[in-house]
Amino acid sequence: MTDTTASTPSALFVCVHNAGRSQMAAGYLRHLSGGAVEVRSAGSMPADQINPVAVEAMLEEGIDIRAEKPKVLTPEAVQASDVVITMGCGDACPYYPGKRYEDWKLEDPAGQGIESVRPIRDEIRTRVVGLLDSLGVPVVA
Repeated sequence: MTDTTASTPSALFVCVHNAGRSQMAAGYLRHLSGGAVEVRSAGSMPADQINPVAVEAMLEEGIDIRAEKPKVLTPEAVQASDVVITMGCGDACPYYPGKRYEDWKLEDPAGQGIESVRPIRDEIRTRVVGLLDSLGVPVVA
C-alpha cells in the first residue's frame, strides 16, 4: 500500500445480499467522489446477481453498476476500510474497535418494482452526499 492510498478515505457498504442497497450506495460513492474515495461493498449472504431493478434505477441516474457482482463480506474488507456502513445485516456484520460504523436504515429493494426502488435510491444518494461531506470530500458529479 502506498502513501497516496493511505491518505485516500475508504468506505465499505454492507447488506445481506450485496445486490441492491449496498451496490447502489457504492455506485453513488464512486460517481459522486470522482474516485477520491476507495469504495467496497459486500454481503453477509451474497446473492447470485445484482438486483436488476437496482441496476435500472441507477441507470436512470447515469450510473452503470451492471458489471458489479455480489461479494462475500470478509474481515479484511472491514479492516481495510475507514468507514463501515451497514444496511440491515444485523449481527452478521463483524465489529472491529476503532472503526467508524454507521447503520443506514433503508427499505430493502428486493422484489420491488422501479416505482418503489426510486425513493430508496434517492435516500441512498442523500446519505452518500452526507458521507462525502463528513469525509471532507467534495461532490464532483
